[in-house]
Amino acid sequence: MSQNNSTSNSHTTDVFHFDESKPDFNALANENGFTFWYASTMMNLLGYQSLDTFRKVIQRAISACTSLNIEILDNFVQEKRQINGKSVSDYRLSRFACYLVAMNGDPKKLEVAKAQAYFAAIAEAFRRYVENAEEVERILIRDEISDHEKSLSGIAKEAGVTKYGLFQNAGYLGMYNLHFNKLKKLKGVPENRSPLDFMGKEELAANLFRVTQTEAKMRNEEIKGQANAENAAFEVGKKVRKTMLEISGTTPENLPPSEDIRKVKSAIKSSQKDFAKIDKKSK
Repeated sequence: MSQNNSTSNSHTTDVFHFDESKPDFNALANENGFTFWYASTMMNLLGYQSLDTFRKVIQRAISACTSLNIEILDNFVQEKRQINGKSVSDYRLSRFACYLVAMNGDPKKLEVAKAQAYFAAIAEAFRRYVENAEEVERILIRDEISDHEKSLSGIAKEAGVTKYGLFQNAGYLGMYNLHFNKLKKLKGVPENRSPLDFMGKEELAANLFRVTQTEAKMRNEEIKGQANAENAAFEVGKKVRKTMLEISGTTPENLPPSEDIRKVKSAIKSSQKDFAKIDKKSK
């Protein structure tokens, strides 16, 4: 593929190097129907040494794209190509895909931190959300909880739970020392919404652990009956609470609420158009 020189030239006012020792991001763009960067190129720019390791980052970025209901093939196109004489499974990444990849990279890497700052800077209209990699992680964790809640619901039904609301409340009560409705009131959650939609990454991760461990306890101990299931959910929630106190000294009910995840999704999804506009202007 030929390099897209017009892309490089059109961004002379905002030339940015993820790493000063490596070529400029825009200069590495390719053009074949749409402007794209190879994943192997992004791997080097973000300081990763192995494409196999980097594929995990790409898969998380693809999961984020799915969570946002954005067409994957518009942003991630798998391609077999020769690299250093070897046939390698690579990806063509749109500018938006590069953003998602950067946001799912290891923030401890200086190159990743620089890339995240770069993509935040070019998405001016959505700076509040796009500049924060944690918001992308929130979306992924929230979706993962939804999947496990469905699985837990099935296990609870098999165990003879007929009042799932009470079973669910028991888990929250153990973890928060509050009944579900009181927790929603404390966090300012609208009546028809889940408190999970207003939790930050730390709180969501703790709830994911609670749900998966309740699922494991129900299955491994072959718990049966409404009362026994509620007790199990409560005990797991209580242990998660204890662990949080031991590690951070903070109880989950005292963690600050975050922006409505629906608004975050909408803003990040809209930013895809902003990234696409950059490439349209360069042609």
